[in-house]
Amino acid sequence: MERSAWYPFDQGSTIGQSGSEDGVIVRDDEHPVGARITLERNAPTAPFTITCGIYGWMVHTRFFRAEAESDAEYESMRDALASILDVVPEVSEVEEDEKVNRVDQAITAFFERFP
Repeated sequence: MERSAWYPFDQGSTIGQSGSEDGVIVRDDEHPVGARITLERNAPTAPFTITCGIYGWMVHTRFFRAEAESDAEYESMRDALASILDVVPEVSEVEEDEKVNRVDQAITAFFERFP
């Protein structure tokens, strides 16, 4: 699946709504293989937050002071999430330790790159 396969989550209906960090959603994308990334502004904890996840595998939130930095990190994180999706096994393969270990390693590297 192409990394450019991202599309607006719920056809863009969440833009302007309150997000998981109680900020206003300004970007919200989903990947058809099973991931979502959301950028919020004016959350109680930080001016900008990015929350992302790979369904059934992980959720991660980061906090930013500057809009430009959050925008750049959103793009980088979205690409990195798509790379992880490339190694996520099919449901029928979840019992295969080697495949699950590759996903775990990719997620660990993601957390190290995007603390």
